[in-house]
Amino acid sequence: MEVSSTLLFALMVVAALTSIQFYKGRKLNIQLMEHYLRSIEEIVKPEDKDYVWLGGYIGFRASYKVNRDNIRKFEYTLTLLPRHSLLYFPIALLTSRHDKIYFVIRPFAEIKREAHLIQKGYYRLSPNIENEDFLQRETIEIAGKEYEALYEKKRDVIKLKELVESLSKPHNVKHVSLTPKTNVFYVLMKPEPEAIERDVKKLVRFVNEKLRESAFSS
Repeated sequence: MEVSSTLLFALMVVAALTSIQFYKGRKLNIQLMEHYLRSIEEIVKPEDKDYVWLGGYIGFRASYKVNRDNIRKFEYTLTLLPRHSLLYFPIALLTSRHDKIYFVIRPFAEIKREAHLIQKGYYRLSPNIENEDFLQRETIEIAGKEYEALYEKKRDVIKLKELVESLSKPHNVKHVSLTPKTNVFYVLMKPEPEAIERDVKKLVRFVNEKLRESAFSS
């Protein structure tokens, strides 16, 4: 089968663009990973740390032993858009939409009650919340976005709302929760390179100060 010169030229152009995108996208993702890693580690100051890379250029999972103040363990997973893939990147923009960072912070203080703030419309499928049927539910607004609040006591979700409002871009927070069964404070958000240090400081302060208060622990 004879390949036309036009088709051959088009294939060469696509191959060249794919190669350029790979090197540029890979470089940017590596720079982002290094930036987030250094910035978060500088704030958390772990006594021990462990990293697992996720597919080379799409992110990593970090686990820090802190054992200081009210933080026993600080874990997070960073997943980046596949900027190095010319063909898959547009699909990822539709499915994943943006870079994500998932914080899982395990305090020494015991979390006694469950509370969630979930940005409306973010999840295509509702997250699995074990005690959802027993939680009170209402809609609240934060920075022009509607969030579904699920809680046992209103004061808990008010504290979470205050935390979200204090972050650099509140609308970047997609889900924040307190889960007594696993004793975990959880935050899913879109990270911003220029604001990650400020935001992580706010999360650390929240755990060290607010999670010690009676509003959460009793």
